[in-house]
Amino acid sequence: MNYYSAPITKLIEALSKLPGVGSKTAQRLTFHLLNMPEKEVEDLAKAIIYAKRSVKYCAVCCNITDSEKCEICANPNRDHSIICVIEDPKDVAAVERTREFKGLYHVLHGAISPMDGVGPDDIKIRELLARLQDEEIKEIIIATNPNIEGEATAMYISRLIKPLGIKVTRIAHGVPVGGDIEYADEVTLMKALEGRREI
Repeated sequence: MNYYSAPITKLIEALSKLPGVGSKTAQRLTFHLLNMPEKEVEDLAKAIIYAKRSVKYCAVCCNITDSEKCEICANPNRDHSIICVIEDPKDVAAVERTREFKGLYHVLHGAISPMDGVGPDDIKIRELLARLQDEEIKEIIIATNPNIEGEATAMYISRLIKPLGIKVTRIAHGVPVGGDIEYADEVTLMKALEGRREI
């Protein structure tokens, strides 16, 4: 049984399609939007449309940008001999927040996942290989997520790149800072031991 009028129901259904938004959250958001001043709602709608129409993929790294090249690829002060390969544009922001990495990125826009029907041709691996022909790359850092899909993607990319004579490394995984060893799972502890370094 439908308790709301058609426009409200339609908005709830649209909002519930967003990731992490269930039907109750969609209802709360809907009523919040309905209570907002009309000008603010219009500004929100315009911002969504503007972002959708303006954002595209960087011609070099496939990150999202509003210009031909993203700011990182266009920056001559970055180390253009190192590429950090990541799954998602959000991961660029996460690595950048560390202020430690000074190289370039390559965004795959996903990971290999046969169960979900995602193969190597469905993500931006071909574009990465094309970059390796054109640029003087010394190292590829693979920073895909530490799950089955991320590991499979890392292994696949590594097998493609190693014959080219380019150094391929994988980010370390292990016990997070502030975490207790007793609560870490076996895989996390195994990765922490594998990635140990001298102090």
